[in-house]
Amino acid sequence: MQIKMKVGFVCTHNSCRSQIAEALARKLASADIDPYSAGTHVAPKINPDAVRRMQDLHGIDMTLTQSPKTTEALPEIDVLVTMGCGVICPWIPNRHLEDWGLEDPSGKGDEAMDQTIRLIETKVNDLAKRIRAGIVPAK
Repeated sequence: MQIKMKVGFVCTHNSCRSQIAEALARKLASADIDPYSAGTHVAPKINPDAVRRMQDLHGIDMTLTQSPKTTEALPEIDVLVTMGCGVICPWIPNRHLEDWGLEDPSGKGDEAMDQTIRLIETKVNDLAKRIRAGIVPAK
């Protein structure tokens, strides 16, 4: 039986990396991942460069279904993925924790944003594969 896991992607402002991860997980791995994102210090809106590049590269308009949220808005999750923000996250209950160590591409141009999007895509696909294989602890 396929197990779908609730995955929380967390970064500082919930405006770029975690939003990208949520959107890509929803598009590429919805059979394995029920994605959520949140931040420790929430921005007022999703990074416009991330929105633009995700639309161009993946045809995803993140502003239609996503908005910045605090970690308190996360449901009970199975997997917590931090983006490598260099801040201490509040304790969020989870069965599996990993840090993806991604630099924030905000303000660094389209090439840096695209590189981050591609890296997150690879990591989301890898996480889904590990969930399917039972490597990530099940409920």
